[in-house]
This record gives sequence, C-alpha cells and structure tokens, in this order.
Amino acid sequence: MCVKGFIPKSNEEWSKRNWRGGCVRRTSLSCETHRNESVSSKGKDGFLMLERSKVPDFHEYLNFLAPEKSEDCKIRCLSNCSCLAYANVDTIGCLMWSKELIDLQQFPSFGVDLYVRLAHSELGRVELTARRLESTSMIKIHRDGIREYIGKYDLSELKIYDFDSILIATNNFSITNKLGQGGFGPVYKGMLLEGKEIAVKRLSSSSGQGVEDFKNEMMLISNLQHKNLVRMMGCCVKEDEKLLIYEFMPNKSLDTFLLDLTKRALLDWATRFNIIQGVARGLLYLHHDSYVKVIHRDLKLSNILLDDKMNPKISNFGLARMVEETESLENTQKVVGTRGYMSPDFRVLVLELISGKKNTSFCLYDQQLGFLAYAWKLWNEGRALDLVDEVLGDSYSSSEVMKCMHVGLLCVQDNAADRPTMADVASILSSEKDGPHPKRPVFTIQNSVYRPRPYYENANSSKNEASRTIIDGR
Repeated sequence: MCVKGFIPKSNEEWSKRNWRGGCVRRTSLSCETHRNESVSSKGKDGFLMLERSKVPDFHEYLNFLAPEKSEDCKIRCLSNCSCLAYANVDTIGCLMWSKELIDLQQFPSFGVDLYVRLAHSELGRVELTARRLESTSMIKIHRDGIREYIGKYDLSELKIYDFDSILIATNNFSITNKLGQGGFGPVYKGMLLEGKEIAVKRLSSSSGQGVEDFKNEMMLISNLQHKNLVRMMGCCVKEDEKLLIYEFMPNKSLDTFLLDLTKRALLDWATRFNIIQGVARGLLYLHHDSYVKVIHRDLKLSNILLDDKMNPKISNFGLARMVEETESLENTQKVVGTRGYMSPDFRVLVLELISGKKNTSFCLYDQQLGFLAYAWKLWNEGRALDLVDEVLGDSYSSSEVMKCMHVGLLCVQDNAADRPTMADVASILSSEKDGPHPKRPVFTIQNSVYRPRPYYENANSSKNEASRTIIDGR
C-alpha cells in the first residue's frame, strides 16, 4: 500500500507482488511545477503526519535547529523545494529528506512522527488514511495469508491487524487479560494504541473446532451488521496464529449473570425481556433481513454477550451456515434450515431467562420431568407464572412473562408448520398479537427418553461443548 498521495509506479508489477519499483507521487509538488515560486494557483504544499514511523534512510541532520523548535523545522523544509519530508526528534533535532523515502514503515508503538510533503490538492483527498500505514509488503503478506483460508470471499471490508500490535494490546496474551475459554480457544481483553478496547479470540492448537470454524466465523460476521450482533473489527493470521478481533463487551456473556446467584439478582425482568427481544431481532435479521441468510446453530447463554447497557449481542458464528435464497430443506445437504426457520435454541434461551435456571441443569425429581416438559406442564395447568425466577419476587410483568412462555412453547411444536417464524416471534413480543395455542409436544409424553442432569451439577461443565443441531426447518 502506498502512502496517501502516492500510487504504485507499476500496477502490473504490484499485481505480481513485486513492490521493488515502489510508489511515485500522484500530483507534483507546487515548487516542482513552479520553480520560481513556492505557491501555485492551486495552493501551498503541506505535510501529512505519519505517527510512530521508522525514519527513512539517507536523512540530512540540521544541527543548528534546536529539538524544541519543531515549527522552525517545518518552515525550513517548506522553503526548500528539494525537501520531501522532515521529522523533529526529541534530544536530536531536525531531520530532513531530499531523496526518495526508502524503507518507510509504521510501528505499533514507539517510532517518530514523520511529516511527508504533499501537494495541496492531495491533502483534501478522501482515501485510506496513512496514519494506519504499515510496511507495504506486510499488508500484502497478511492479506494473502488470510486469503488462503477464505478463498473467493470478499476481503475488502475486513481490517487486517498486525500481529505485533495485538501482542502489545493483550500484554503478550497475559493470563491477567484472559476473559474466558471456549471451543474455539481462549479470549483476551486488549487495548489498542488509540485507546480502543477489544476482545481477541485466539485459535487454540488443541481446538476441536479448528480452522474451518475460524474461516466460517470470519466470512460470516465480517459481512453482517446489526445492533444485536457482536461486531467484528478485524482479524490477524500469522503462520500458526489465527486471531479474530471484536468489539469489547464489558458485561461479558449472559451465563456469567444468570448462572451466578448474586449476579442473577441484577437481571431484573425489564432487562431479561429486553434481552429476549434483542436476541429475537438479531435472529430476524440473520434469517430475513441480511443479504446473506444465516442460521446460527449454537445459540446459548454463553454466546449472548452484553454491552455496557446490558443490550444483547449474538456472538460465536463458528458453527453458523449460510442459506441461499432459493435453497430449501429438501434439496440441501447442509445441516441448516430454510428462510423463515425458527431457531430451536431460542425457545430454551427464553425459558432459561424466565426461570433463571439452565436447561441442562434442571430436573424435577419427584415427577422425572425435564425442563421443557415441566414448562409445558405448568402452562397447561394454568400455572405458568410458577416458572418465574424466585429472585424476581413480584417485580415482573405477568403479561410479558406469559407472552415469552407462549413463544417458547410454540417453538417446540413437533411439526414445522406449527412453529412460528422469527418474524412471527418478533411481532408477538413487540405487540399485543397472540399466536396460536401451542399443542402438547411429544417429548412431554415420552419423558423416559430424557435424562436431564441433576440441578446441583456444575453449570459450567458444558461451557466448551459445541452444539450441532439437526434442523427441521420452518
């Protein structure tokens, strides 16, 4: 990549990954075209600042200018038509360059502020900012390294991070920066040089999900934008290191609240209902509104992240699959559903938020009922509110709870035709609209085939497992 105001000397050579010819100015400097005057009709030359730069080779040291006189250094360069760049270095003083700027790079930290001379017209152009300049060859290497994993898919909107900058951001992947561990690998908190907080997912060499899920998540989430989906900021591939960089979610994941008795009390009903509605909106976007239709396939408490205002963000798209507009369940070999498909995990998430209990940790011993069967029993007996988390006391909306439970039970209907689409779900949750009365699911009759784990079992025991669902699409 050339610095702002410069273009490849030979596009043909650059297309062959040969950058030896370097870059040339797109617009001549004013005093190059008007040797007898330093200001042309198009304006005076100016300077582009490149932060944290490695100074180019072959500089001229002006020892008569004091280091603290940075403005003097600028004036001296501007008044000299042969001066192409300058830097005022602490304790050293003014450096100037009158020859080609060779071996120009930007470091993730340290370095000096280098001021490159540009024609006035170039300073107003809207292009890639040179403040994020990296070594020209390194950008190509990073992109080519990523391309081998994602093949034909569009890279243009994907930001590529330098591995060293992520090392610095995460304090060399320090254990004190570790946020958690998933099937993909560890997740670290980081701080970029500009002060932006990030979360970094690092593919573990022992990961059971591996490179395919890394590729899948990178392809999908980088092309999806919705307020209820976690935002990918970029990625990094260097040799065996594969990293995904996301916006940082200060409240971590939903399971850290719901499965902790103390923190669970912080989830009042208004917050829980907002989370249910937000997840529904995110799924509606994935199934209907995004230009790439996506089935998540791994919706669970640990994959719902919470921002600083406790708004939900669906994350972890490693197991997700794309669905073509014309694709149907009958003609696809993929384990996905069709457009309008209702996520089978959404029903569980809704009931877990109502009850404050995890589906796989629940068992009613005296009746040998699993979680969903117990929810159906209460609903059918007119005691649906008995499922409400005891920590909420009476501070909840009974109509909203009934609405959520209604949706949850509609989503477990045996026949796909009886299940609502995500559009139906979003409509029911956001209005007074009532869906059809749910029918009794088969699993409430055949309880003997279900063996839920006892309630006292460690709720985190399944944290790293990957759920792969065979789908009867809707």
